[in-house]
Order: sequence, then structure tokens, then C-alpha cells
Amino acid sequence: MDAFQYKNEKLFAEGVAVEKIAAEVGTPVYIYSKATFLDHLQKIQNAYSELDTTVCYSVKACGNINILKFMAEAGSGFDIVSGGELFRAMQAGADTSKIVYAGTGKTDEEITEALNASIGYFNIESEAELENLIELAKANKKTAKAALRVNPDVDPGTHKHITTGVKETKFGVDIERALKVFDDYGKNGAVELCAIHVHLGSGGKTIDPYCDAIKKILPLIDDLRSRGHAIEMLDIGGGFGADYESRTVPSAADYAKGIVPLLKDMNLKLILEPGKSVCANAGIMVAKTLYTKQGGSKRFIIVDAGMNDLLRPALYDAFHFIWPVSVSKKFVPQQRIKDLYLDGVEVVDVVGPICEGADFFAKDRALPPVKRDDLLAIFTAGAYGYTMSSNYNSRRMLPEILVDGDDYKVIRKRQTYDDLIALEK
Repeated sequence: MDAFQYKNEKLFAEGVAVEKIAAEVGTPVYIYSKATFLDHLQKIQNAYSELDTTVCYSVKACGNINILKFMAEAGSGFDIVSGGELFRAMQAGADTSKIVYAGTGKTDEEITEALNASIGYFNIESEAELENLIELAKANKKTAKAALRVNPDVDPGTHKHITTGVKETKFGVDIERALKVFDDYGKNGAVELCAIHVHLGSGGKTIDPYCDAIKKILPLIDDLRSRGHAIEMLDIGGGFGADYESRTVPSAADYAKGIVPLLKDMNLKLILEPGKSVCANAGIMVAKTLYTKQGGSKRFIIVDAGMNDLLRPALYDAFHFIWPVSVSKKFVPQQRIKDLYLDGVEVVDVVGPICEGADFFAKDRALPPVKRDDLLAIFTAGAYGYTMSSNYNSRRMLPEILVDGDDYKVIRKRQTYDDLIALEK
């Protein structure tokens, strides 16, 4: 379910008109739908209910503590990659036993904080990190559980910046080295090495790579068990696709149809780390048109949001469906695709105000005619939107709005200029 729909030619977030929010809060602005978050989470939880499954929502995708709070209340654990994300999850009331901690460069301070918080599992990325975790656990008189991140050398076919499960990556260890790591460190007395972690990357659009990776990992688990290592859990990561374009990725149930039968008789707990598949379609960014201009054969729509507010198009050449918040009946979109050509559209570039050629949201995109002050909604912006934003060009960070039914609340205020320089004084 996606709760951003047009009603009477106006875009609504659940029961609230997007125009109303923009008028009262200003633009640019991030707007989230609570119902969409919870719907996607529940679909994943239900899809894997045959197994002993913990869904650990990926905080890095969209980490406002107000969102984490209702996700925790709905039974979600959390996938974290920093001490700051651990702090966020704990501030939101997370069950720390349902936290998994990934990341190649955990500092001693971060590891110690996680040990003290009694998190569920550390996802270990290298032998050196495991040695350090063992040392810190002993020094702090703590015990911990750990999953070795193993690269199955499977490419999910996504962008090169978000593919992480192949060889020659900074993440994890090659599958051929995994047995030796367990043999060398499996009986250390402080860290229980009892699980395997696999993460292929982000943005997967087919089921096969995930199934292929599991099929490669299961013989490793059998080998480890035969050598006396008690493997209790498999973490298959996240990266499951989100519908940036209508109906382009498998559903949670589709993924589960391929994955669950492979694991049903393996006596393993399962951890999933979904991010964008939960939150991408739960958020939009709304921007106001400042100017239109002609440059040679190009027509430009210049809006008040910039690449600092939504980096994905510049960083990944990512597609986001863009459409006016208010349209005539003939322009109400029935689907969200790149080539939505209707009678009367214009082909334009949608760009921002930042002094960079990479400051764009769409190129050669068909849109209904747009004029100054018209609002544009940039869809599927809930994942890696606000969390990757910055103060580049000394631009203020945007407000975040959470819609719940017919009401909305500001869950992050718009940054002020005083906020912008507060830590410099």
C-alpha cells in the first residue's frame, strides 16, 4: 500500500492534503505516511512467519526517532551501522536484543557502547574487527554474539555503489575464508561466533540473486556445524527492491516464496534488514517551482529543493517519479513510470538552485505544464532522502512531517540560520 494518492485532482498523504501541509509548514519539506511504513513492515513480518524471523529495520534508510518508535512498537528490531544509530534506536525505546550492528569501521567507543547495551548480534566484517571485539569484550567483562559477514560472490545487478556481496569489496570476508575464521576464533570465550550474515547490496529487483546466495551459504553452514560450530542464525541482510516505478520489483511475499523453502528445515533463526522496501514509498519530498527557463533546446523547471536535500539522483542517477501536487483530471497519474507521456505534457529537466551541474532531480522528463509557485511532489523519497541530506551551500535542513490518518505533526523542525552556525560559535 502507498498512501499518497490523488483525490479530486489533489495529492493527499493519507487523509491530509499535501497542499495544506506545504502552506502551513513551507517548502521544501519531507512528508511521511505512518500507515505506509506499518503496512510494508507487516507484509514482511507475515511473509516470513513460518520461520523464526526477526525483522530489523535499517535505521540508515530513514532514521527519525519518531518513526523508529512506532516501528519498535510494531515489533521491529533495528539494523544499525554507527554509534549514533544505536543512540537513536535506544532513544526510540528499541529492544536492544533485537539490534544487529553492521559496518566495516566500528570504533572502540562504538563497540563498547554496543556491548554495554547488550545488542543482539555484531555483524563482523573482518578478522581484525573480530580480534578487536574479543579484546574489548574481555576488557569490559562482557559477552556478545557475532555473525560473520560472508561474501557469496553474487551480484544482484544494481548500481556499482550499492553492490556489496561480490569479491573485491570492503565488506565481509570471502566465502572461502569463512571456515578458517570460525576455526581460528570460534572458541575464544568472550564472543560467541554463532551466525552468518550475507548482504548483497541495495536495490535488488529480482528474487534469484537472494536465493543463489542462500544456496551458496547453506553448505557452509553444514560444514561449520560438522566441525562443531553451533550456527543458530542466518542474517540475509536487506536491499530488497522498492517500487520507484510502478510494479517493478517483487513483493515481500514473492521474495519469501523463494527464500522460505530453502531455510524451512535448517533449524536457523532468520534476520532480515529491510530499509527502502519499508520506507521508500512511505515518503515524498515536496518542492515549489521558483522559475522556468529555456536553455537552447532544453526547458528547465527550477525548484527550491536541491541535491543537498535529496542526493540520490546526483549520486546514483536514481529515478524518482515527479508530478504536480495539483493537476487537472486528465493529468491524474495512474502509474509512476519514467515515460508517462500524456497529451499536453512538456519534456523538461527538473533542477535545483545549487551551484553544481549534478543538482538535478530529473532529466528529459515528461510533466504537465508547470508555472511559478506550483508544487511538485518527488515520490519514493522516504529512503536515503533526509538521511543523506546536508548543509551544502549553507542550506538549511528540511522539516520532516508525519501523517497519521487525518492528522499530521512536525517530527523535525526546519533548521534555522542560528541552528546552522550554532556549533561554530
